[in-house]
Amino acid sequence: MTQDSNTYVAAIDLGTTKVVTLLGKRTSTGRLQVVGFSTTESTGIKKGMIQNIEETVNSIEKTVRDVESQAGVKIRTAYVGIAGQHIYSIKNYGYITLGAEETEIKRKDIKRLIEDMYNIPVESGDSILHVLPLDFSIDNVTLEDDNPVGMLGRRLGANFHIVIGKTSSAKHIEKCVNRVGVDVAELILEPLASSKAVLTDEEREAGVALIDIGGGTTDLAVYYNGIVRHTAVIPFGGNIITQDIKEGCQILQKHAEILKCQHGYALMSMAPDNKIITVPGISGREPKEISMRSLAGIIQARMEEILDFAHYEIQASGFAPKLSAGVVITGGGALLKHLVPLIKFKWGYDVRIGYPSEMLCSESLERYNFPQLSTVIGLALMGLERINSGEAGSCAGNAAKPAEEKPAANSEPEKKTTEKRSFGMRISGVLSNLFADDDLEM
Repeated sequence: MTQDSNTYVAAIDLGTTKVVTLLGKRTSTGRLQVVGFSTTESTGIKKGMIQNIEETVNSIEKTVRDVESQAGVKIRTAYVGIAGQHIYSIKNYGYITLGAEETEIKRKDIKRLIEDMYNIPVESGDSILHVLPLDFSIDNVTLEDDNPVGMLGRRLGANFHIVIGKTSSAKHIEKCVNRVGVDVAELILEPLASSKAVLTDEEREAGVALIDIGGGTTDLAVYYNGIVRHTAVIPFGGNIITQDIKEGCQILQKHAEILKCQHGYALMSMAPDNKIITVPGISGREPKEISMRSLAGIIQARMEEILDFAHYEIQASGFAPKLSAGVVITGGGALLKHLVPLIKFKWGYDVRIGYPSEMLCSESLERYNFPQLSTVIGLALMGLERINSGEAGSCAGNAAKPAEEKPAANSEPEKKTTEKRSFGMRISGVLSNLFADDDLEM
């Protein structure tokens, strides 16, 4: 599907420290050009979950209106990230019977198998967000290739990585975005979005763990042979380090954040031994003097705890020995000084900082190539994939164009289907990642 210059994609990242809205479009070279960008402080979200509807709506509205003003268009739909400590994943095997005789497997059979996975029982109050195939089997024989289309068999099976989250959390996100006059095109797990922005195809094939260190959570995704094998959301991030500094040094939160960002070291041994930082006293009291070595000790202790959680998840994935490409860290926490050598020292993996430069056009690189923007850029890139494959239309239009008419009240079955799919990766989205563009026979 060829896109014209008026095909836009909108993405909203609802983080613990910031809310970001981005509007972009694909260039002729296939890269993302950012045409509108706005960020504001997040006050209604804690550890990736919405705690205050009004404050979250205000933050979203501020950034959305700002982006619309910059681009001169009206945002109608957006791809939105979801994270939080309520997210967990399971492995599940499923199969369908194709017939009594050997039958040629078509794309519609894959679709039916994936659809069935959305119907497996989960805990009360939970919803399936993503169904990601790991490998396929035909008549109980596992395939080396991940594309069974065209082969013959009586029974098609697959192992799946299934991501699950609280239904209420997904509905809160949709409610906040809807109240700004924007529809949620799709909710996407944030580590999957960040992976799209910062990982290369070679890294995914060789085996790599992505660690996205945000303000409230640390997100993890493990890839091997080009397929996501494990995901996790750890309920600790940069904010808890700031809190430790505040309590350990007995200073204000804002001063603790400045100390972390400007003078913090993830490795205590690398911090200057004789350098002192002066912090203003509270309400006219005497200034406080804080040793940079002591500050680094506070930061390293908490960062090692966060890394221990991440390492546990990597081990739980079963692919820890196969990560030939090592670890890629991104998010705002990746900018902490000497974090890369700390991870190398603790785990022995090759480590690099992930910048979302892979798919940004040259005009956008200088302004937006920062680890803390990996998630929102990844959301936009995944949205462009959906649009390019014909699954969705442009996310924005002429500002003077009236809003699209809502479905009639009597179309209840269609409404339910749309609501269920909006909680996770659309079936066609999964299929487009598995098969070539010319293999579209249903």
